[in-house]
Amino acid sequence: MNILFTSLWTVLLLGRMVRLQQLQRRDILNYLLNSSAYDARIAPDYEKDVATEVDVQLFVTSIDSINAISMDYSMNVFLRQTWRDSRLNFSHISNISVLELDQRRIDDVWVPDTYFQNEKSASVHTVTVPNKLLHIYNDGFVIYSIRLSLTLSCIMDLRFFPMDDQTCSIFMESYGYSIENVALKWNPDDPVIFGLDDNDEQTLPQFYFYKPLETKGCSTVNSFNTEFSCLEAKLFFQRNLGFYMSQVFIPSMMIVILSWISFWIHVDAVPARVSLGVICVLTMTTQSSGIRSSLPVVSYIKAIDIWMAVGLLFVFAALLEYAYINVQTRKHRKQTKDNERDKKSMQIMEPQTKTDFMDRARRVDRLSRVVFPICYAVFNLVFWVVYLSK
Repeated sequence: MNILFTSLWTVLLLGRMVRLQQLQRRDILNYLLNSSAYDARIAPDYEKDVATEVDVQLFVTSIDSINAISMDYSMNVFLRQTWRDSRLNFSHISNISVLELDQRRIDDVWVPDTYFQNEKSASVHTVTVPNKLLHIYNDGFVIYSIRLSLTLSCIMDLRFFPMDDQTCSIFMESYGYSIENVALKWNPDDPVIFGLDDNDEQTLPQFYFYKPLETKGCSTVNSFNTEFSCLEAKLFFQRNLGFYMSQVFIPSMMIVILSWISFWIHVDAVPARVSLGVICVLTMTTQSSGIRSSLPVVSYIKAIDIWMAVGLLFVFAALLEYAYINVQTRKHRKQTKDNERDKKSMQIMEPQTKTDFMDRARRVDRLSRVVFPICYAVFNLVFWVVYLSK
């Protein structure tokens, strides 16, 4: 009797298997995602007390901006995650190799709750439909991809600005599942791919990658002493100095040099020398204000602050130099007028007066023509050696 019952049961199972082999993709999905047998709210290995390993890969399509004021950067990425869910194994019922799910059925499948820890704002692309992809292979292997626009925070050190380099990180973590249930792993072959450059040296408006990125796994512990799996990718940016050379450094150098022209203008040309000095000072002040408006307010001194402050100091010193010259010439005129009232005093003191004041003024002008350029050249040498050799 037992043999007869076993034979009948075997025949029924074989008949069921034959029917399943002839199932269409829709039928297979309905069979796999049957609510009574599959629960999308539970991780694949939850009942086994084993962590589900999720393989993560980032495909970066563009890095749009790196903002020093808000200390963040924006990028467009494809977040690709793969894992194995034995509950979705259908190799025993069909010869179909892979099932491609419509984005409307993705919610019926368990997916990792990965989020970006340093994300300030993000959005899923929805044109013309939500940009999500989920493929299920016959052995239970699942591929899940989603297209995102991200704005991630990046704490920047601007002491060497604009000769600075910045390290910006991408942090990903499982939000609700502890490390005992979900373990995030970087893709061992290509953890982060840049889609616009085969050499991973994507050109940015103001930055470039000065060394390859670094990836590592990590873990975090929240206030409830629960440990979560996380991933970190470090991007190393070097600021492109070309823009600041053409828009800041060279123009400010020209303004400083322009202020030295007053040393060759006659001491009696008061309007010319004063106007030149005042214009140079105002120009340097305006340029410095424009630069500060594009940078955050920080408590430390930046390299660009030193450059602009010293440039303004040289321009202001040239204006003060003429103030000293003007005082000497007025003293000369005053004593000349006093001597004209007394012919006898004029004959004795006039040669001495001209030597004391007019010659002194001319000597200061001649000395300034040499001292100012030498001091500014020394400053340039020290400035560029210190900040470019870091």
